[in-house]
Amino acid sequence: MTATNGTQWSSRLTFIMAAVGCAVGLGNIWLFPFLVGMNGGGAFVVVYLFAVAILALPVLIAELMVGRRGAAGPPRAIATVARESGRSEAWSWMGVILGGLGALFALSFYAVAGGWAMAYAFKMATGQLQGIDTAQATLTFDVLNGSPGSLLPWSMAFVGLTIFISARGLRAGIEKAVKLMMPGLFVMLVGIVIYAGIVGDFSRAAQFLFAPDFTKLDSKTVLAAFGAAFFSISVGITNMMAYGAYIDRDTRIPGTAGIIVLADTAVALLAGLMIFPLLFQYGLQPTEGPGLVFMTLPIAFAQIPGGMLIGTLFFLLLFFAALTSSIGMLEPPVSLLTDATKMKRGTAALLSGSVGAFFGMLAVLSFNVLSDFHPLSAIATFEGKGVFESLIHLVLNLMMPIGGILIAIFAAWMVKAEFSRDELFNGRDTLAYRAWQILLRFVAPVLLAFVLIDVAKG
Repeated sequence: MTATNGTQWSSRLTFIMAAVGCAVGLGNIWLFPFLVGMNGGGAFVVVYLFAVAILALPVLIAELMVGRRGAAGPPRAIATVARESGRSEAWSWMGVILGGLGALFALSFYAVAGGWAMAYAFKMATGQLQGIDTAQATLTFDVLNGSPGSLLPWSMAFVGLTIFISARGLRAGIEKAVKLMMPGLFVMLVGIVIYAGIVGDFSRAAQFLFAPDFTKLDSKTVLAAFGAAFFSISVGITNMMAYGAYIDRDTRIPGTAGIIVLADTAVALLAGLMIFPLLFQYGLQPTEGPGLVFMTLPIAFAQIPGGMLIGTLFFLLLFFAALTSSIGMLEPPVSLLTDATKMKRGTAALLSGSVGAFFGMLAVLSFNVLSDFHPLSAIATFEGKGVFESLIHLVLNLMMPIGGILIAIFAAWMVKAEFSRDELFNGRDTLAYRAWQILLRFVAPVLLAFVLIDVAKG
């Protein structure tokens, strides 16, 4: 029994919406703007776009190719493709570790950020954030995180929604959810960008984003841009491989992957054009780091005309982005369980989601009752990090780059060229195919290795 059970996406457009939904999330609307703000603006954006093209896109194509070729969840798909190419099926452990543990660890910190988004949408809609200043904005965020009873219900509700949608399956669950949320996400995003262009300092924001000052670049900025691009496209922990298992044979993977990457990158840039005009107009700094969205933006919303409505839409947008990504995070472990056992999908979703919820609960508690608990401090790179920070660091800075290297090596070196050519270019040995192989064989592993070395240096 395969993970697909003969089920496929109802249309190419639906698959693109689901894949873009999986990619579009915290990396675009939370991570990208604050990294741009902290790393000098336009120069970071240029490196980010370059990284998307030469690093994230080739690995995305590889994940989709292996998923469709293996027609199952990541471990079984990898084993099937390895066996077909005369390679060891032990490669399937890559799918178990990345798609099982990695995806659930990622789901756990998405639970925290999804809980933040839900709580702030509620607070904004009910007028609790009207007229707040810097001190009040900081206090609001601290109070939300300060006790288990404040944030935990929101985070568990977020995971519960993820489990419910996943349990309903491909057509009744995932497809229906993305058909509702993705158009809504883009409408809200474009609407807020237009609004920000009217009431905010749009010209300064555009200059900040698109007029690069390369004197602000250093090695850490470049590597941060490469890491951000990889996380933004959501490759390295086999989410896209799991979605690739449902692609039909008529869908051209390279072109479709290109559309996914363009849409995801457009959302990241639009997020910048949504946030920075408001910050500049009201004298707020774009260099506030991770607190930019939850502690700095509410101050801007408190000052702009119609800020209560715009702020509510913004946090609803962030919630949609987080939820479509978390659904994608849950797919690899769910397909792993349904492949390896006779477990029904609903049971697999509940079991996998419960594990994610457990780690999510620990992440929430790391802001309050477990604030002094640093589980991996014996390892230098985790020193001083609580559960939430450790999970983010483990997934973003270690598992995803390592996973990207392994996926690149497997797809470009282990899979026979005749099979990858068949999946990607109908068996033709084109220039595009050779370029993809070169990027995957030599460029991606080296760049990701540099990211890992930078992480090890701290």
